[in-house]
Amino acid sequence: MAKKNIFTDSFGNIYILKRIIIFILGIVSYRRFNGFNKLKITGTENLSDLPDSNVLFVSNHQTYFADVAAMYHAFCAVNNGYHNTIKNPVYLLNPKVDFYYVAAEETMNKGILARIFKIAGAVTVKRTWRAEGQNVNRMVDLTEVENIMKALDNGWVITFPQGTTSAYAQGRKGTAKLIKNQRPTVIPIKIDGFRRAFDKKGLKIKVTGVKPTMEFKPALDIDYDNESATQILDKIMHAIEQTPEHNLLHEYDVKQKEIKSQSQQ
Repeated sequence: MAKKNIFTDSFGNIYILKRIIIFILGIVSYRRFNGFNKLKITGTENLSDLPDSNVLFVSNHQTYFADVAAMYHAFCAVNNGYHNTIKNPVYLLNPKVDFYYVAAEETMNKGILARIFKIAGAVTVKRTWRAEGQNVNRMVDLTEVENIMKALDNGWVITFPQGTTSAYAQGRKGTAKLIKNQRPTVIPIKIDGFRRAFDKKGLKIKVTGVKPTMEFKPALDIDYDNESATQILDKIMHAIEQTPEHNLLHEYDVKQKEIKSQSQQ
């Protein structure tokens, strides 16, 4: 697979251009996370001794762009020795450039801003179950899988195993299968509050005074040889707190059904 060099990343993107884009987007978005709203970051001590490559971050998803932008801030801060804080944006002068995120192709091809975000580190994939608002059923493009593996071979990658911003949506086995084959270090991220603070795209502020949270958890303990993709996916979904037991509304609905059932007996 292709390798990065001192001038370009593994996809041929020029490092200087990436640094400029990350710096500008970081400055523009900074007050969204440390001004209008206050982002609370925890667990970045779990990033201190990670290898430079083959690290996969798995996270729940609430907006198209704000989640990723906040993660860029967190990773760049850690890259410069700042843990659990983004109060000193000087870290944007020395960003982490070998960082990639998996994103839906149709999202990253809409508008100039999305294309700029794409240069910053997007690895685009076509959803196999949904496209243009319609349900579809298509085969996985193996070229896209190879691109994710290429990104892992050369840096850190963030993926959203649910493939949607809908809360408590089911996870997709593709992520777990990739983990079995590539054997990366897997770091779960749990985010909250982004949906309240920003619009669905994550570009407009809906409410100020919100305190979004981003928690980096310890690396998952995975038996790559003996655990199935289903077992790995279950671990991931539990770690990012997207399973039914974490859904308070689900628990409420279950209780209401039990009450209704008892009253009918």
